[in-house]
Amino acid sequence: MSLSSLVGAQIPYLRRYARALSGSQASGDAYVAALLEALLADPSIFNREADSREETYRLFTRLWNAMPINGRPDLVKIVTAADSRLEAITPLPRQAFLLTALEGFDAASAARVIGVERAEFDQLVEAAGREIGAQVASTVAIIEDEPLIAMDLENLVEGLGHKVVGVARTRAEAVTLARSTRPGLVLADIRLADGSSGLDAVNEILEIAGVPVIFITAYPESLLTGARPEPTYLISKPFRAETVKAVISQALFFNELARPSQRRSA
Repeated sequence: MSLSSLVGAQIPYLRRYARALSGSQASGDAYVAALLEALLADPSIFNREADSREETYRLFTRLWNAMPINGRPDLVKIVTAADSRLEAITPLPRQAFLLTALEGFDAASAARVIGVERAEFDQLVEAAGREIGAQVASTVAIIEDEPLIAMDLENLVEGLGHKVVGVARTRAEAVTLARSTRPGLVLADIRLADGSSGLDAVNEILEIAGVPVIFITAYPESLLTGARPEPTYLISKPFRAETVKAVISQALFFNELARPSQRRSA
């Protein structure tokens, strides 16, 4: 496949990423054009043996980070509320957050794009989460019947600067908690202590108020059958702390409010 085909397929997504980094589509496009000029001048810089999307973003990131001005977060142009939040995230954590939350790279690929080891990348994502938490600090309800897991989730949530308003072990407890506290985010297991459904609990909560929801479950297949809220964030157990932190930051940053499903699960 030609180099133009390999890179060309990535351009619409790269423009989106560049715009998010710079705060301006015009500025972002200028960097994308600079990358294309560099590839025309020396096609050998593109590693054809690598994943083409990962390689395109890697070269763009190398170009972006080579410009000292891009190390100054204060120069991101504020256009929307999301741009304002991005502006407050320091440069490398911002890249780590956008590559995973906006561009859909997994952590290993995103680490290669930025050119850091995986452990350092996880630190960047955690830093982004703390900085996002400082801007959009929220209240969080946890629906989880395993005490140790609930405790782990509480620690992760509070480490990002958010407040846990309570832990519910059953559907009834979860709905009561949501009615009394009106949380800004819900973390929910699916199979609960009394045999009730966390999915049903969430759908009932969403009839009270829209709120971002993240399901954390050992039974992800339960969300693949029957009705479910949309959009749905899903994390499988056993989970990695870094994954939970990244998804919490993503859900609150983009403030995607879930909607109840049209029918209840069995």
